[in-house]
Amino acid sequence: MAYAIVGVINPQVEFRLTPHSAFQTEFVYSPWQSLGGHPMHFGIFLNEYRYYISEHTKGLYVGANFGMMAFKMSKPEIANWHIVLQERYCKGYGFMGGAVVGYEWRFGKRWMVDAFVGFGYMYSNYNGYTLDGKIEMHPHRPADKQPLHPDPFNISAEWLPNKVGLSIGFLLFD
Repeated sequence: MAYAIVGVINPQVEFRLTPHSAFQTEFVYSPWQSLGGHPMHFGIFLNEYRYYISEHTKGLYVGANFGMMAFKMSKPEIANWHIVLQERYCKGYGFMGGAVVGYEWRFGKRWMVDAFVGFGYMYSNYNGYTLDGKIEMHPHRPADKQPLHPDPFNISAEWLPNKVGLSIGFLLFD
């Protein structure tokens, strides 16, 4: 729902596998080439297996997900208790995998609300650029990881929330 408010596209399709399990695939796409002069263009393709405790599309579920992403965006950071975008951007791709827990409420015959939170491992390969498009040949790295020659290639790996949200769904087939 938050994506929809800011114009980010996030269609999701869920297929029942058994009375207690499902496969969901989703795509997230930000069409914003720039946000106040800062690139904010990205796409994510995520697949997820869900196990429902009671039955498909009703109640608590747990799951595992795996996906890939491509991005050209400025990283957010917290400065003076405000979220600001860095005065540079990164362009690259990455992979993620993690776990999710959620709850689906059905209302009416075909409508549902899905609340979920996921946490996972994200691995990214990227280059850093100044806002005017010049590549950063000496990106920030720990002192013991400095290359012998200038190298713009960065690798980042961390454990982060990989999905948090509230979705509204419509059941096409019962």
